Amino acid sequence: MTAPDALLLGFARALRAAGLSVTADREAGFLEAVCVVGFDDDRATYWAGRATLCTGPDDFARYDQVFWAWFSRKPVAVPTAAPGVATSTQASVLDQDGNGSRRREDELLRANASGTEVLRHRDVAQLDYVERRLLAALFGTLPCPDPQRRASRRTSWHRGEIDARRTLRRQLERMGEPGRLAWRRRGSRSRRVVLLVDVSGSMSSYADSLLRLAHRWSTGQTHPGHVEVFTMGTRLTHVTRALRQRDPDRALAAAGEVVPDWSGGTRLGESLKAFLDRWGQRGMARGAVVVIFSDGWERGGVELLEQQMRRLQALAHRVVWVNPHRGKAGYQPIQQGIVVALPHCDALVAGHSLRTFEDLAAVVGHA
Repeated sequence: MTAPDALLLGFARALRAAGLSVTADREAGFLEAVCVVGFDDDRATYWAGRATLCTGPDDFARYDQVFWAWFSRKPVAVPTAAPGVATSTQASVLDQDGNGSRRREDELLRANASGTEVLRHRDVAQLDYVERRLLAALFGTLPCPDPQRRASRRTSWHRGEIDARRTLRRQLERMGEPGRLAWRRRGSRSRRVVLLVDVSGSMSSYADSLLRLAHRWSTGQTHPGHVEVFTMGTRLTHVTRALRQRDPDRALAAAGEVVPDWSGGTRLGESLKAFLDRWGQRGMARGAVVVIFSDGWERGGVELLEQQMRRLQALAHRVVWVNPHRGKAGYQPIQQGIVVALPHCDALVAGHSLRTFEDLAAVVGHA
């Protein structure tokens, strides 16, 4: 697949993510139309896509938004009727050596990469609908942390401690003649990761992205069973099973059906107590990396939250608190929930953009 084809197919998939009914036949028709009118002609490419990828006038507004966002171009006035192929426009782009088309393709690819990089640093709470859909496609590029712990079983290795049994067995095979020493070391196993996601009203603008992150970590692991996901609001809800679906949109829809307290109040202390009493104390939190996504606003008293954070710290291997406001200029951890929780946390990190989610994966992976 050539670079222009990849760019155009990516644009068609972005339209599908934005809600347009873009089928494989429409994608093929779009590529053929662009080949006819010329990829180096902006206006012709716009009209080729509008004619082949839109099903009706209702799609035009979203098509325009995705087109300008994908190709990182500023909107220009377009005529009400599709123009013919303007050979003069194409000729103005081409230089004497005929390399203008290739240069234009390189410029578009660089512009698209630049727009994607800007989107990775944007606060997810400030994105519009089209930008959110474009960002959703980028969650598949996020790394999945896999923290390790030492296993009790030992495996063969080229150095470490002497494996006396295997060494003796080798000598017996040689009728007692000495041979090379066998070595072994303690192996490693994946450490469990527990995600507690605050879905209360103050976190509603981040809840979708945080659950997409949870879905990515749940399904992208080599051993998916090592990731457990809960939502916290006025009550605690176990959503790991709902997030096991491979398609992220269907997984989030399934999670939405089982979570009864979207955009409600915040009872962090009670939710954390419910987690520890029912799951954590029985083994789920023991030796695990527990990640709490919350801005720290507590509806009730903070005494219960402080008690449960102390319990959690005693059980877990590491406790990481992710605050979406942590990476913003002028932020100070003055919320009562944050104040009482910080002494029992191993790290307080930001969680408001795709870039901060990458940093979070590094923190959890090295825990």
